Amino acid sequence: MGRRAGEWWRVRGAALSAVPAGVLAAVLFLAGCAQPVVPIERLGRKAAEGVRPLAAPPSRPPLPPVVDHVPTRDRVVFLTYDATDRPAGLREPHLPVSRFAPGPRPLAGAPYAVQRAALCARRARLLRPPRGAYDPTTLRAAADCGVTAVVLWRATLTPTGLTYPRGPHHLCRGDIIRLLPDAPTDRLLDAMRGRNLTAARLEDYL
Repeated sequence: MGRRAGEWWRVRGAALSAVPAGVLAAVLFLAGCAQPVVPIERLGRKAAEGVRPLAAPPSRPPLPPVVDHVPTRDRVVFLTYDATDRPAGLREPHLPVSRFAPGPRPLAGAPYAVQRAALCARRARLLRPPRGAYDPTTLRAAADCGVTAVVLWRATLTPTGLTYPRGPHHLCRGDIIRLLPDAPTDRLLDAMRGRNLTAARLEDYL
């Protein structure tokens, strides 16, 4: 065995000596510059370290409340009318009355984009939906347009007097009242005095 091993080393040495010096140097250089193999799990960990977590989506504003009555201890009611329904008999120049421009067409049932475009164009903090009709899409669009409250009414002043769709059939403090054209405001003022109520500005309470 010793003799055969010696012969093998002589043959290997002769073979290496036959390789040109430049080729041998290049082989040795490449062998020395080879990069170590990185396990797959290490690559996965490094890749994960370089990935930033996704930012949380921005929160949307809460839906505005729908009100026909304002909870208050003050003995006040709130008079409102739509732009197209200004009462002809409103003679009190200093009487606080809130005017709304709800628009000619109902919003309920329209797509979100349509409702949002209509509401954002008004740039109003308080919303009176056309004809008092609204749906969940209206509330979502209103919130996204900066509306803080959707205003309805608990009592309506018609040409024949006050009507109450629900609740007590008399004025209560905090009631929102809608005035229709040709409504007898003198009768309304008498009803307010009979209940020891005065008119207040709705925007000061909502």
